[in-house]
Amino acid sequence: MIWLDADMTRLHIETSGSGPDLVMLHGWAMHSGVWECVSEPLSRRFHLHCIDLPGHGASRDCALDSLEQMTEVIADHLPDNSIVCGWSLGGQVAIRLALQMPERVQQLVLVASTPCFVKRANWPWGMESLTLTLFMENLARDYMQTLNRFLTLQVSGSEDQTRVLARLRKSMLSGLSPEFATLQAGLKILQTSDLRAELDQIKQPVLLIHGQNDVIAPVGAAEWTQQHLSQAQLKLFPHCGHAPFLSFPEQFVGCFDAL
Repeated sequence: MIWLDADMTRLHIETSGSGPDLVMLHGWAMHSGVWECVSEPLSRRFHLHCIDLPGHGASRDCALDSLEQMTEVIADHLPDNSIVCGWSLGGQVAIRLALQMPERVQQLVLVASTPCFVKRANWPWGMESLTLTLFMENLARDYMQTLNRFLTLQVSGSEDQTRVLARLRKSMLSGLSPEFATLQAGLKILQTSDLRAELDQIKQPVLLIHGQNDVIAPVGAAEWTQQHLSQAQLKLFPHCGHAPFLSFPEQFVGCFDAL
């Protein structure tokens, strides 16, 4: 494995394997180590690029200001003809990359992601905006307890919540913790970002991998997304919450066989 640290942005990337380029983008408050249980089998078929998002993990010194800024930083390191896989918040970054540089993004894999994380008048498949507001307020009072509550939400609906929660906690604690400002900026993105109007501009093939019982990005969001993409396939994992690659790692890796 090779560790890369770009001089200008201090973006941290772990690469392994050989084959088509597959870029992995994690979710809010995590780091690329969250892919540990699937990275080795994926690296047998792909040249894997596991990126710590700006402000997260070993990219902690790379500031996170907005979804656009995060996308621009990652775009500077994106291999040509990439398959881009994004989980949760990372999925929105993947969507932005596909929209901004379609010539470099060959295909998308959106894992438990959604074009809009918050409920709106015409969008019932999201979290209550107040929930994210409370998370932002509680971060200042009790950083770790707030993160633990978010992890608990992610495993809700999973077949084996205790095991999956333990894996998430282990992954989160194994790297550098994000700064408070990074966590707030990430929550702000989750609360305000809405990519629905741009979704039909994506012409690349898209694989959607989603847990049937996801409470952060309800399954209705994945079904709506599939209907509004020109080339989309939806793989639903029953008895699964917001982290299908942790709940069912072998099935998750198997979804990439057709790519």
